[in-house]
Amino acid sequence: MNRLASILVFAFCLAVFSCKPKPTPPTPPASVNLMTVAARPVVYYDKYPSTTVAVSQVSLTAQVTGYITSIDFTEGSHVHKGQLLYRLDMRLYEAAVDQARATLRVDSGNLRLVQQDYDRYQYLAKYKAIATQLVDHASIQLQNAKDSVVAAQQQLKTALTNLSYANIYAPFDGTIGISQVRIGNLVTPGTTVLNTISTDNPMGVDFLVNEAQLPHFEELQAGKGKSIDSLFTILLPDGQLYPHPGKILFIDRAVDPQTGAIDIRLAFPNPDGILRPGMSTVVRVHNQDPAPQIVVPSRAVVEQMGEYFVFIAKDTVLQTKGDSAGRKGADPAQTPELRAFQKKVQLGQTVGPNVIVKSGIDVGDRIVLDGVQAIHENSRINAGPAKEGPAKK
Repeated sequence: MNRLASILVFAFCLAVFSCKPKPTPPTPPASVNLMTVAARPVVYYDKYPSTTVAVSQVSLTAQVTGYITSIDFTEGSHVHKGQLLYRLDMRLYEAAVDQARATLRVDSGNLRLVQQDYDRYQYLAKYKAIATQLVDHASIQLQNAKDSVVAAQQQLKTALTNLSYANIYAPFDGTIGISQVRIGNLVTPGTTVLNTISTDNPMGVDFLVNEAQLPHFEELQAGKGKSIDSLFTILLPDGQLYPHPGKILFIDRAVDPQTGAIDIRLAFPNPDGILRPGMSTVVRVHNQDPAPQIVVPSRAVVEQMGEYFVFIAKDTVLQTKGDSAGRKGADPAQTPELRAFQKKVQLGQTVGPNVIVKSGIDVGDRIVLDGVQAIHENSRINAGPAKEGPAKK
């Protein structure tokens, strides 16, 4: 009986040990292409979203009440300073001018009459042939008559001014928009907007920069930077390069405390009228840094949660022979092995298929160029033809 039990125990142990899973073979090294990092001079442009704006823009409003009787321009056309744009009904204002002139004539005639009486009383007063009271009264009447003439003259000026306001002229050269009123509409001073006119040459372009970049743009405004004809250029909404370069018109007076940004306005010649207010453009600022910079292909960069990484290839020494338990007699032989390590980088401007790396890697580092989708931190790699795997999520 004891012998049977021993046989059963031995069979059970043999079955348990025979079912132990075999060790998983190690993952073979991934084949990747490597590139040695180098620095070189780079010509590129810093780009900023921007909007075209008129350097000067005004809303036209009437200064007197009246009905529109004439519109003397083509909507959307270029107008010149002093060009007649609108006419209001002038009959009331012409009548006011006639009335003011008539009042001035009456007051002027009364002044001559009072002046004659005053001169006559002065003559009689020399010979004491008239009461002093009459002379005093004549002096006061003369002064009142003079004041009446001055008041009539001012009334005539006011009437003439109101009459001139019945015609509305362009305040400067520019482009006029679509009329907000039509013939027969009644306009009210200061409230009814007739139209909008804006300058079109030059045209302003506004964009925002971070406050940390402000000293650089102040130097450019002062002309301390390297002289470049195309320092400021813009890309039109269709992606075409605008043919005329611009210059800094002004930098805003203050930084927005909420965003840390400040507004800069450029001025661009617009002889052909290509630029119009409100267009979405891209400002390009020519790079003036002559120092060599690290440039790597964009495909070597991996994005994770808004941060950017590259894989650096390094030779590591790993124990490949001997007893891992460290017992006596273990072979201490070791061999180098190529592995990939992730390095966080700060990117600069994109230049074609490449991107500038501001920090994170150094000249001479070997980075993984192709095959980044098939590796991870501390992956074993082989410098050979890369086989791209599925993109990482």
